[in-house]
Amino acid sequence: MTAVIYARYSSDNQREESIEGQIRECTAYAEKNGITVIKHYIDRAFSAKTDNRPEFQQMIKDSGKKLFDIVLVWKFDRFARNRFDSANYKMILKKNGVHLISVMEPIAEGSQGILVETLLEGMAEYYSAELSEKVIRGQTENALKGKCTGGTGTIGYKIDDDKFYHLDPLTAPLVLEAFQRYDNGDKMVEIVNFLNDKGVRNMLGGKMTHSSVNTMLKNRRYIGELSFRDIVVPDAIPVIVPKDLFDRVQKRLDKNKRAPACGKADEEYLLTTKLFCGKCGALMFGESGTSATGRTYYYYKCANVKRRKGCNKKTVQKDWLEDLVVRETMKLIQDDAVIDKIVQLVMDVQNQENTTIPLLEKQLREVNKKLDN
Repeated sequence: MTAVIYARYSSDNQREESIEGQIRECTAYAEKNGITVIKHYIDRAFSAKTDNRPEFQQMIKDSGKKLFDIVLVWKFDRFARNRFDSANYKMILKKNGVHLISVMEPIAEGSQGILVETLLEGMAEYYSAELSEKVIRGQTENALKGKCTGGTGTIGYKIDDDKFYHLDPLTAPLVLEAFQRYDNGDKMVEIVNFLNDKGVRNMLGGKMTHSSVNTMLKNRRYIGELSFRDIVVPDAIPVIVPKDLFDRVQKRLDKNKRAPACGKADEEYLLTTKLFCGKCGALMFGESGTSATGRTYYYYKCANVKRRKGCNKKTVQKDWLEDLVVRETMKLIQDDAVIDKIVQLVMDVQNQENTTIPLLEKQLREVNKKLDN
């Protein structure tokens, strides 16, 4: 008999030792019963409340290829904590001739075994629901006490061992200055560059972007407000931005949101995100300018020239460059050898196995069913 081992830990129990322990117990069971283990499927930080687990879905798919006879799990709650998913995927495994075994929960064959297995699945789902309620209750209490309720944190604050917020002396003044700059009329890109030049990084360690600055300017924690689900606690944490300044920034953000095209050029730049500077390798962006006679010119400009980062690449006329690219592209697609190569690449992509699309299709069917109900 051949078997695979499925191991998993959830986001509320993120320990690699958990995986090692599950594999050790399953391997010992296999050796004791003369079963050959051929593969491990491991999902890290994935809850069994959902079936949207990549390794789990790959295992179910592989079961149809007749590669193994048994799926070994440490306990049934590693396989699923949802009775519907458990029954559904057990049926698929059974149809494919694969037997599911829990090494810590041996179950007899027959009617009594069916009852015991159902009770174990019910207890797993009950534990999952109870744990979720406890986590929400704990986070609610933290919010009421002005403590961090989880997440990646907030720029401008430090969180101590007791989960209380404190001002970060390095970044809190820069957050305030960012609000003041936006209130004084600075563009979003200017604030992004200002924060990056000062060495400010987002909470994941990356550079500040238009999106992260936009999120920062809308964060009500800077006026001392802490929220969790439906609970909003004013004056819960130290204030970085005065309320009147924050409100003015929100009005300007809302105004710019309602006029999203105000900063865009009238022309469409075909080579945006596809054109790179030949001198420094940076992206080149479309820009326009108006001469003294009132005529508008359209061209591409190196990002490092725009940001004064040392590149001296001259601007390139838009129409000339786009026409050149179109002409060269037309020459390529009229070449039979190039067309054959493109067709082969497309076929190779289509022939690749993809477990994501079936998952998304399944989720779409479930959502449509809920909407119909």
